[in-house]
Amino acid sequence: MMSLPGFIEEGFRYLGEDWPLYVRGSGPGVVIMHEVPGIYPEVAEFATKVADAGFTVFMPSLFGTPGKPFSATYAATQIARACIRREFAAFEANSSGPMADMLRSLCRYAHERCGGPGVGALGMCFTGNFALALAVEPSVLAPVMCQPSLPIGATAEARAGLHISPAELETVKIRVQQEDLKVLGLRFTHDLMCPKAKFERLHDELGEGFEAIEINSEPFNPHGLPLSAHSVLTRHLVDREGHPTVQALERVLGFFRERLVAG
Repeated sequence: MMSLPGFIEEGFRYLGEDWPLYVRGSGPGVVIMHEVPGIYPEVAEFATKVADAGFTVFMPSLFGTPGKPFSATYAATQIARACIRREFAAFEANSSGPMADMLRSLCRYAHERCGGPGVGALGMCFTGNFALALAVEPSVLAPVMCQPSLPIGATAEARAGLHISPAELETVKIRVQQEDLKVLGLRFTHDLMCPKAKFERLHDELGEGFEAIEINSEPFNPHGLPLSAHSVLTRHLVDREGHPTVQALERVLGFFRERLVAG
């Protein structure tokens, strides 16, 4: 397992397989699922901010090399590898795949270890939709979908797909209605990898149970964001007071506090 400065290196065993796990902080548990191409430095920086805000971060390494800097070539290689892995079911609009089972088990572990009302679960890009699938697990009280990009595909079904089975989605909807579960979603308005159709579908399915943050990234937008802006909390976060990406980060941390801090 590669070293990640500031994090305790552990492992999480599930169905006979060991997954590298990086842990940092104290307080209620938050499972962070990194984006493509892996736990690159900006992802680790985001996880550090969550830990510093009063939470215990559990960050499994699902692909890539922890700590390796982002590059277009590195990203292309890792997404190609992840797409063909059966456990991710990357092209399925109506199935979350076996990976969701492992991540739900990790959420239960985080809750048992940290206690409190429950845990948060945040996914980004390739893992963004898993946050919704994890909301089937009762211990998950604060799911955050950051630029969710699965399933992969250009069809109308793929663009509006949520990468979750109908039965799982129904369970989430019941939790929204009966337990006041909330799901937070973040995206840039012109992000082709996370089309607006996904958020429209989430509004249709979850109603007031879905809170959307959509940041203007149109050409010549007032925030200076590139048209290609995709990673709200990492690569395209603009660390400037009042910037909408900083406001999005603050909302995520506030969402975790509201949902996970007892009393």
